[in-house]
Amino acid sequence: MFQKITLIALIIAFVSCQKKETVEKDKIKKADWLIGNWENTSADGVLTENWQKLNDSTFSAASYFIKGKDTLHFESIVLAQLGETLTYKATVKGQNEDQPVFFPSTSASDKQLVFENPKHDYPQKITYTKGADNTLTAEISGNLNGKPASEKFVMTKK
Repeated sequence: MFQKITLIALIIAFVSCQKKETVEKDKIKKADWLIGNWENTSADGVLTENWQKLNDSTFSAASYFIKGKDTLHFESIVLAQLGETLTYKATVKGQNEDQPVFFPSTSASDKQLVFENPKHDYPQKITYTKGADNTLTAEISGNLNGKPASEKFVMTKK
């Protein structure tokens, strides 16, 4: 009898752990549409974001803005499932002593991801929205020098 109870307890524990892992990985699956190379070309230069899947719980991206032959902005991004939270970790060259800034997800759907960090100087909010015809809109927003500010970048998948 004791062996049967032990066996049942082990099976329940195994199934419970398996379901929790699946639920956690499901959150990052909502961001699968980010994977690929995205680009916005304007008179100011070319903005590019290249997203790749590292494993079942982590994506990474390189984001850069080039004008002519000059790289004006470079950012490395890690999107990771940490526990039950989807977290956007941005490291911008030349900012924050080259240390990452974390933006936990406040909303995630099949068409939009929202990350917020109210303690960060700017931006406090990062939003990715999947559009029609292979487009993606990245928006940064928040308070900049005490005033509301936002910037939108519409990119096309290449």
